[in-house]
Amino acid sequence: MSISDVSIRSICVYCGSQPGNDASYVRAAEILGESIADHGLRLVYGGGTTGIMGTVGRAVKAHGGGVTGIIPQFLFGRENVARDSAFIDDLIVTGDMHERKHKMFERADAFVTLPGGIGTLEEIVEIMTWAQLGRHRKPMVLANINGFWDPLMDLVNHMRGEGFIHTGHLVQPILVADPADIVPAILKAAKENGAPEGDAAVISRL
Repeated sequence: MSISDVSIRSICVYCGSQPGNDASYVRAAEILGESIADHGLRLVYGGGTTGIMGTVGRAVKAHGGGVTGIIPQFLFGRENVARDSAFIDDLIVTGDMHERKHKMFERADAFVTLPGGIGTLEEIVEIMTWAQLGRHRKPMVLANINGFWDPLMDLVNHMRGEGFIHTGHLVQPILVADPADIVPAILKAAKENGAPEGDAAVISRL
């Protein structure tokens, strides 16, 4: 499929800078990266070169895709980006985490969250919050590898049941267990729900 056939041109991937304890997490990153490239899409991610982050970036590049890495200055040296970032063809260094997250949002038409830690959780929860507040309509996918994100969805459902989520229809991340199905799910959602709102209009309200 050509990118001209869809409204999705780039996908932001949130994920851990560690590989995790289950080899299926790294494998999922490889499959997702290959799929992003095969669909003619660009990867936008946190710019790290280790763990799942490095895996998905290298997989996209290895299959002919474009990679945009966005990393704050204080992490640039810590994660050996200067030494190991040959696969990143568009590297953006920001002043802080806040700027990083906004630039990732600006450059992405959809969001995928692979397994990760607290930082990964914080990133996707913020995107879910912006969706709940009506700030964007971009597809959000939780890559639910081996049920990794089930506890998060249990918590969201608990909050909804206790009466704290009153716009639940806007907080509907797509759960996808098979990494090969992630990009098709995003393209389907974009087709059904319409093109994501333009970045300029969204950012002006954040």
